[in-house]
Amino acid sequence: MASDEDGDELSGEERLDFLRDRHVHFFQRCLQMLPEGYSSLETSRLTIAFFAISGLDMLDALNVVNSAEIIEWIYSLQVLPTEDRSNLSHCGFRGSSYLGIPFNPSKNPSVAHPYDSGHIAMTYTALSSLVILGDDLSRVNKEACLAGVRALQLEDGSFSAVLQGSENDMRFVYCASCICYMLNNWSGMDKKKAINYIRKSMSYDSGLAQGAGLESHGGSTFCGIASLCLMGKLEEVFSEKELNRIRRWCIMRQQNGFHGRPNKPVDTCYSFWVGATLKLLNIFKYINMEKNRNYIMSTQDRLVGGFAKWPDSHPDALHAYFGICGLSLMGEPDIRKVHPALNISIRTTNRLRELHQIWNSKDYTSLSENAHIST
Repeated sequence: MASDEDGDELSGEERLDFLRDRHVHFFQRCLQMLPEGYSSLETSRLTIAFFAISGLDMLDALNVVNSAEIIEWIYSLQVLPTEDRSNLSHCGFRGSSYLGIPFNPSKNPSVAHPYDSGHIAMTYTALSSLVILGDDLSRVNKEACLAGVRALQLEDGSFSAVLQGSENDMRFVYCASCICYMLNNWSGMDKKKAINYIRKSMSYDSGLAQGAGLESHGGSTFCGIASLCLMGKLEEVFSEKELNRIRRWCIMRQQNGFHGRPNKPVDTCYSFWVGATLKLLNIFKYINMEKNRNYIMSTQDRLVGGFAKWPDSHPDALHAYFGICGLSLMGEPDIRKVHPALNISIRTTNRLRELHQIWNSKDYTSLSENAHIST
């Protein structure tokens, strides 16, 4: 299972402390100012905001941000239907205000723009961030969001990121599943086709790939397994024998930390991607917790906060967030528990379920089968 490997720098050394306050300051900076190197990620600004917002939630530190202000900004990124509803297939959330469209926090009718459309990953991170910040999603045009997601599903069951055409793979199946779960409505996808895509993506070594015939990967295995859990279909799709093979493939990804593919270096973020998959498959307890923690902590920046991909590397928002989530799976003090399928805190997930109960009590139409996941 987990054997001694070169790079287990901390074996036999003093157990490193988790520097919570420095990580809080790191995420605050991510929301206020970023280095020039982040400028290429402008169209994905909402994902960086999600890592910081959810990271602060995991650290029980949302009090350091102006939640109301961020909520208004997120709603300004919603692509709303026009009066004639001709752009329904383009609806959802865009990643930032890069198109220069006037600030409109979802309070006025939308103005059509030929290149304006939602992005499935941005819609997922927008909804997650809104719930984390305490919003009730009342200004989310749920019908339009679901129509936008539905328009992105391809005949093979996978999803594209945007309507104009993009990569289509397991990542976006996961985003679609999260959106449908959070909106409590599975009309945003053809479940049967999505399940078939996940099923066909199992590789010869029993890991899941981005698509049929491709290489198994820790990230796509998480996306496929988590999607099935959100649908409540995991045991229907894979037999117990197949699930055991997936479990074996995942647990073999541990060296000291985890890597995403055989013969690749370990990477902080896979402590969540693979760790959460093992949690959903009910065998997380069999990993070497101490080695995994040691690796994650070896990537902690003790000066400015955050976590990096590898030791002696610069921290970034993505690895800072998933480093904290990886530690959360192991019960690290001062970190809230993370929901292994939704990739947000259990606190936020419980609040989301309360919203679902409110919507149902008001006779909201739901075409979904309610998914229940043990946490």
